Amino acid sequence: MTMDFTKLFELIVAASLINNFVFTRFLGLCIFFGVSKKMETAVGMSVTFTAVMMISAALSWVIFNFVMVPLDITFLKIIVFIGVIAAFVQASDTIMRKVAPALYYKLGIYLALISTNCIILAVPLINAGEHYNFIESLAFGLGSGIGFALALIIMASIREKLELADIPAPFRGLPMAFIVSGLIALAFTGFSGLITL
Repeated sequence: MTMDFTKLFELIVAASLINNFVFTRFLGLCIFFGVSKKMETAVGMSVTFTAVMMISAALSWVIFNFVMVPLDITFLKIIVFIGVIAAFVQASDTIMRKVAPALYYKLGIYLALISTNCIILAVPLINAGEHYNFIESLAFGLGSGIGFALALIIMASIREKLELADIPAPFRGLPMAFIVSGLIALAFTGFSGLITL
């Protein structure tokens, strides 16, 4: 039983730090650069993204193992996973519009982009490829969500400080964001080899 908790902990740490989707796999950069300008939107997107990632990982695991594998239609997993994710994102879009309209309008188009985000799709594909069980799939989804949230919050805090800095005109805005994210990615390479799965 201890080994199971150890493996789950390793999955979460590996997905959030060692194999961070943004800084080591360079996925999800559209939302990363678009939403990381302000801390408020970064935190809101982090919570939404992590919730969507975990629930879509769980739903995709159930559909893959109880429908697609018995029917031998696993070759359709990309299409099915995109459908599951799009349906759930549409539901979360509607819920957020009713519950938190201010945050909904601040996130804008990036909320709709969650459904086509490569990280959201990568998690169920990796879960299926690695043959994770249900709990491991949830742990991997949680770790990936924490990793994305960590990336967004670190970047948003730095970009808010850079708004007050005296930066040469050619480097203002997105060029400086690329430089900063490259430096953070270099820092995250220090975690490589920490856990071997």
